[in-house]
Amino acid sequence: MTDGDDDLAARVRDVLAVDAEEFRHRAAADAETVKAELGEGTFDNHQSIVGLEYEFYAVSEGRWREGDPGAGPPADNEAYHLSRVPRRLLELIGFEKELGLHNAEMTTSPQPLNEDGLRAQASEVRARLQAALDTTSAEGMRLVSDGLWTIPPVGETAREYLADSIEDDGVRVATNMSDAVRYHAMANSADADAFSVEAPHVDLTADTVMPESLITSIQPHYQVARAEDIPVYHDVALRVAGPLLALGVNAPFFPPDLYEADATPEDILRDGWHENRVAVFESVLNEEGAEKVTFPGDLDSVEEAVDRVAADPAMVPMPVEAGDRFDDAFATLRRKHGTYWRWVRPVFDGATRSAANARIEFRPIPAQPTVPDSIAFLAAFAGLMESLPRRRHPVAELDWETAEANFYAAVRDGVDADLSWVTTDGVETEDRGEIFDDLLSHAEAGLEDAGLPEAEAESYLAPLRWRADRGVTPAAWKRRQVRRRLDDGADFADAVHAMQRAYVDNQTETLFDGTLADWVGN
Repeated sequence: MTDGDDDLAARVRDVLAVDAEEFRHRAAADAETVKAELGEGTFDNHQSIVGLEYEFYAVSEGRWREGDPGAGPPADNEAYHLSRVPRRLLELIGFEKELGLHNAEMTTSPQPLNEDGLRAQASEVRARLQAALDTTSAEGMRLVSDGLWTIPPVGETAREYLADSIEDDGVRVATNMSDAVRYHAMANSADADAFSVEAPHVDLTADTVMPESLITSIQPHYQVARAEDIPVYHDVALRVAGPLLALGVNAPFFPPDLYEADATPEDILRDGWHENRVAVFESVLNEEGAEKVTFPGDLDSVEEAVDRVAADPAMVPMPVEAGDRFDDAFATLRRKHGTYWRWVRPVFDGATRSAANARIEFRPIPAQPTVPDSIAFLAAFAGLMESLPRRRHPVAELDWETAEANFYAAVRDGVDADLSWVTTDGVETEDRGEIFDDLLSHAEAGLEDAGLPEAEAESYLAPLRWRADRGVTPAAWKRRQVRRRLDDGADFADAVHAMQRAYVDNQTETLFDGTLADWVGN
């Protein structure tokens, strides 16, 4: 046990000592503060603003063997193992820590939704990611944009890496988790039980929430002009969640050693879902009486959005320090919001009163093969938020139950999912061609409404139109890669790992200027 571990264990004990009832009372009081500010128009911005959270995991580039820099080039099967990112390196590249030691997250600066603003989003991602890759390359590692990693660190199985933990004076600490106290505290709360992944043919249980570190995502943000309109945008975001996820699925496989011993490759290919990121997040972080990760219900008012956060079960009440930011006036509610893990969620915050904002965070999409692929989803979501409410698109009246069914159908079957939609002229349809065409046409119209030239709006969305037209997603590409290798005689583990290495190789060549379309045939 290191001094750092001792300090972490002490901080976990401090968290567990927080009075849960007092925490709830403070959150409820903060909710009233936010609602009062909403009534005064504090969270209004009078323009739409976009932002992006972009998560990565690190892999070894395989340029040297561990402990022997002079060993020469590695064999193909030694490259791209999961790699822990030194904390000093995260600080150097300006990325934020996430759950696992292998994770890194970039958050872009919010920009107005217009031609220059969207360009600025794309340019910032490219500039910061290129600088990060230059730095990590010197350390023999690479950041990967992907939905779920499958090759564990050298010398470890995925099960060992995810389940490894130690106990210090009654506090359970995950060995490979960053010092995110709230996550460690979850494993030590009075109600904590084992944390299991529930997905077809997968067998993984751990003493901590570390299995959640299997997954990475992109999260487009859309700040609304008028906070009172949050329910409109929230509910429309629920309607587009299924179709957008269907085009973005990118997590069809787990690390091979996590599958049940008697599961055959055919079982896994037949029954496996196209987007297991959803399965991991929901099964690991939900518990009886506290479903934190869900497809949320519709909102009737902006006040209800605030009340939902205040009433959300707190798995681990967290201490809150006083500060001088504007949103420190409701700091407990902000802290509580940090574990309000809905697939679409409203957020109210701001460092100053003038910067206060109300936004929708769109959380279903996994990280994508290339930067243009990822930016396409930011552009599509922003365009839809601009277009559908303004045009009073009839899909807003789609039954919530249907929207939820669309979402989980996309989880299971990706672009081949059975989806339901209402087109511009009010006709219900299950024709995927019509659904994706209507969806992307309105996304393009929304971008044009925001001031983008037609050609530029088309360019941003082209990666998604290609997927819709060809019926190919990152998950479909991965499944075909594994299928081909199995047919050539490879065993399942080798097929998955070879697919993953091909993914990283292709991404290395196309990350900044290519799209998934450039991979087809590889």
